[in-house]
Amino acid sequence: MDDPRIGFVGLGLMGRAMVECLQKNGFELTVLGHRDRSGLDEALAQGATEAASGRALAEESDIVMLCMGTSDQVEARIYGPDGILAGAREGQVVIDFGTSLPASTLKIGADLAEKGAVYLDAPLGRTPAQAREGRLNIMCAGERAAYDRVRPVLDVLGENVFHLGKLGNGHTIKLINNFFAMTTACAMSEAFAMADAAGIEREALYGVMSAGPLKSGMMDFIRAYAVEGRIDLAFSVANAAKDVGYYRRMTEDLGRDSPISGAADAALRAARDGGAGDLMVPQMTDWIATHSKKGQT
Repeated sequence: MDDPRIGFVGLGLMGRAMVECLQKNGFELTVLGHRDRSGLDEALAQGATEAASGRALAEESDIVMLCMGTSDQVEARIYGPDGILAGAREGQVVIDFGTSLPASTLKIGADLAEKGAVYLDAPLGRTPAQAREGRLNIMCAGERAAYDRVRPVLDVLGENVFHLGKLGNGHTIKLINNFFAMTTACAMSEAFAMADAAGIEREALYGVMSAGPLKSGMMDFIRAYAVEGRIDLAFSVANAAKDVGYYRRMTEDLGRDSPISGAADAALRAARDGGAGDLMVPQMTDWIATHSKKGQT
């Protein structure tokens, strides 16, 4: 696909960084914002065009990109008389870069296919800073021919770009990945909290645990905060609770129980619902240390 016209929906921290990267690489963009116009205004200042609706954006774009927080938000932009689906057409490719429910992804994909458009799920790894530099990890799934057509654009945004098979596989793998990551983070946070309760220095515990096969990048993220007070993992408790909750809904859709995710889900939801949703995940160490005391509500 030569010189594709790109429409971009969702200019939060990650979305605006991706838009910046695309603009620096010479792509012309049509953008659609929400209540917070800061990311939108940045894009407009660099030459982007603002669309009045999802339908108008789709009508002007060869590739439509969405980078949004929840499946509900994605569906709100896809459906309705002014939604992306209403403006979709034959040969168009729509890409969801968020972390969404696979069941929602499959429904949207089927509806877009009726218009001749193709839906790809392509959740992301890494940070907005790396997005600006075109160094994201992109877990793309869906029709291979459509993936091959948009691959040059994905290569601008990503350092590691994967094609993972049929539609929905990207979101499924991302949710499995985030379930495992957040379960590990919560387990390490509790380990430090229990060391505190036992009068053991956190660094002493880490030294023993990291000397064996338990050592991991996630362990080191939690240790950076627990021992040094430094947050290297800027991922909120609210987002973590959402992703683990989506993972559990996915397992239900698959007809499976998920006993292991239950503990992380309960801890993250309790923290979020108790007003700690804006904390970063490594700060669960302090939250668990406080709220694990017997009789603590």
